[in-house]
Amino acid sequence: MVTATGPTPGRQPDPGRHHGWRRALDREELHRYLTTLEGWREFAVRDPAPPDLLPDRILHGLDPDERLDYDDGRIDYHTRLTVAETSTLRTVVHTGRRLTLLNRHAISARRGLILSGPAGTGKTTALTQFGKTIEAIDRRRHPGVDGRIPVVYVTVPPAATSRMLAVEFARFLGLPVTTRANITDVIEAVCGVLIDARVTVVCVDELHNLSLATRNGAEVSDTLKYFSERIPATFVYAGVDLEAGGLFDGTRGRQIAGRFGVIETVPFPRTEEWTGLVTTLEQALRLHHHRSGTLEGLAHYLHDRTGGMIGSLSHLIRGAAIDAILDGTEKITRKSLQSVKLDRAAQNRRARPAS
Repeated sequence: MVTATGPTPGRQPDPGRHHGWRRALDREELHRYLTTLEGWREFAVRDPAPPDLLPDRILHGLDPDERLDYDDGRIDYHTRLTVAETSTLRTVVHTGRRLTLLNRHAISARRGLILSGPAGTGKTTALTQFGKTIEAIDRRRHPGVDGRIPVVYVTVPPAATSRMLAVEFARFLGLPVTTRANITDVIEAVCGVLIDARVTVVCVDELHNLSLATRNGAEVSDTLKYFSERIPATFVYAGVDLEAGGLFDGTRGRQIAGRFGVIETVPFPRTEEWTGLVTTLEQALRLHHHRSGTLEGLAHYLHDRTGGMIGSLSHLIRGAAIDAILDGTEKITRKSLQSVKLDRAAQNRRARPAS
């Protein structure tokens, strides 16, 4: 039997400690990629506590190297700022868990889930948080059991072929694939490992890279269907505007539509939930001079800037927080937010009336 195991997750650095931050960050960089088993496991178990802010008397006593380490730790923290729990995220996690239970004893025709919507509306975040939830449940149910791989996370490469997709699965598992290995051998190896490892959920991101109108795209779709028939797991797909991209067109598209439910991700309207998201992100900041409530008071401005896109909001606040550390102001203001450039899509939405 072929098994795949990952390393024991490394210990997280103590919050508030400035010594050793760089060395800890270097270790984290080794396993930060979600499309490898080691990287996914690191992500799934990592829930780092925010660093404590040092009192002024200690802060001013740090030598230059210690201050740099301290600031680097806070900068890294803000690059991975807390995931705000949105109504969409809750819906995805709840719907996904229900599907895994319904599929638990299914012999065939297992149902799946598709997340579709504009870029920046939180599809990948919802997908990975759902996978993280399943991983946590499996660890609680099977403490100390090695060899289990409850969740697989892969992305569809641009202009993908069926072999390229199969290799993505093999790469996640760390299975060696030679240039002479044919697709049948790769698929059989992947299916064998995942069946033995009791996989529960298979997450496939960037599905918009698949086009059923092309021969390669159709073959990739067939390969995914074959995986879903061989592997007793719940498949969850995510991609940009998949319905508009023709995912449900033709015979193959109708097969997908008949087996997958769809959750549409959309920009947030200017409601209390939006203000709550802003407040959640503000409370997670670790800046010395930031005044609590500043961002909450700018909720309407932030909605205008981002068009209600959670991805753009996160980028804007994280970018302003990093600037505040680098320039020493240690606070976010409307002026500092204005200096952070956003994606063009958010800029175009800014001219539209808010809903």
